Amino acid sequence: MTPPVSPSITFPPRGWNSWDCFGGSVTEAEILANAQFIHEHLLTHGWDTVVVDIQWYEPSPGTADYNARSAAVIDAYGRPLPAENRFPSAAGGAGFGPLAQAIHALGLRFGVHLMRGIPRRAVAANTPILGTSYTARDITASPADRCPWNPDDEGVQPDHPGSQAWYDSLLALLADWGVDFVKVDDVLYPPIRRPDITMIYRAIKHSGRDITLSLSPGRELSLEHAHFLREHAQMWRVSDDLWDDWEAVAEQFQRAARWAAIQSDDGVGDLDMLPLGRLGLRAHVGSARDSRLSLDEQRTMLTLWSMARSPLMMGGHLPASCPETIALLRNDAVLALGERGTDCREIIRDGDLVVWRSTLRPPRSHPGPPQEVRAVFNLGDKPRTHRLHMADLGLGNATDHLTDLWTGERIGALDGWWEIDLPAHGCTVAATAWATSGPDATAHRDLIP
Repeated sequence: MTPPVSPSITFPPRGWNSWDCFGGSVTEAEILANAQFIHEHLLTHGWDTVVVDIQWYEPSPGTADYNARSAAVIDAYGRPLPAENRFPSAAGGAGFGPLAQAIHALGLRFGVHLMRGIPRRAVAANTPILGTSYTARDITASPADRCPWNPDDEGVQPDHPGSQAWYDSLLALLADWGVDFVKVDDVLYPPIRRPDITMIYRAIKHSGRDITLSLSPGRELSLEHAHFLREHAQMWRVSDDLWDDWEAVAEQFQRAARWAAIQSDDGVGDLDMLPLGRLGLRAHVGSARDSRLSLDEQRTMLTLWSMARSPLMMGGHLPASCPETIALLRNDAVLALGERGTDCREIIRDGDLVVWRSTLRPPRSHPGPPQEVRAVFNLGDKPRTHRLHMADLGLGNATDHLTDLWTGERIGALDGWWEIDLPAHGCTVAATAWATSGPDATAHRDLIP
């Protein structure tokens, strides 16, 4: 079977992941409902990826925690298959092929979650490794190598030739289905699992399909691994799972600052999914709820993620999410910071005041000079007024005004001073005009809302 061609990708990726709202129990109907919502409301704003998270192979996954024993559906070679009671289009051995085709028809890319290693059910059945004389038990690592928080898989021996063959067969199956994005779990937990990452990277190359590789979860991931990660993946988590808690969001500021110099057009540190909208319908943390983050906190989160060039993966059930949150996801001026920002980094940290800078490359459709962008955050619990001089922001006297990228309003500076009123946990992000004089001064200003 010739793998289908996937739609083009926004980078860093923007999309939706099923974990925050459905845990490991999402169904095909729920995947399609969110994909249809993206197609109708978010695709034109660069949101283009739909990811089925963990345990799509389990007929009866736990909704509060993982079942003690995995009942994964597997094929004759031990590879996981979608549970047909949850994904009916997988019947007859079709796997995720029909669902991927439906997602592609909406102009979107299709992604799935994988655990590191080989299913325990494959080991119990001692299934053969496709294309080899090895079996699942031949490549299984010791019990000490198991994932400490999920019971689905056994580790594989990094120095056994059958282990690479196993990953090759698994990624070949995903490529045949038309998978465009793979999120691999338990490879950064710590410890970082370099042999597995390398084998999965090679397996993607061997598959012949352009598949984006996402690595999770980062916990306290060290910059020591930055070069290796950039060589083997497009995105890697720099924290443990993030939920809708302001203190956890505020903690991401230090991680974003630490990884800022590493972000590039080839690979990025991932600050984790956006726990926004309708959450916890069947998730493993909390109960059904709208995000506990206020609208100001949501705006701050999206601003930091964009300034830091983190991937943007929406976690809430989109059809049930509030219009105010959806509106934040449609702000092209802020979203462009992730895709076209350069030299993105923190430049001021003074108590609860944090300032980030970015230089925004012009879009290819409108070549011209870059814009300077500054994001000002109030991490404090009370509203604050800040006075910042343009010189301290690295702007000098080169601009007579800024434009607020969230509201589109013009911001004036009096005698070089910018006075900013910020709510608790709030922010503003502002850009210079494309040019202060000459023909470019008006030719590009219409690109700023």
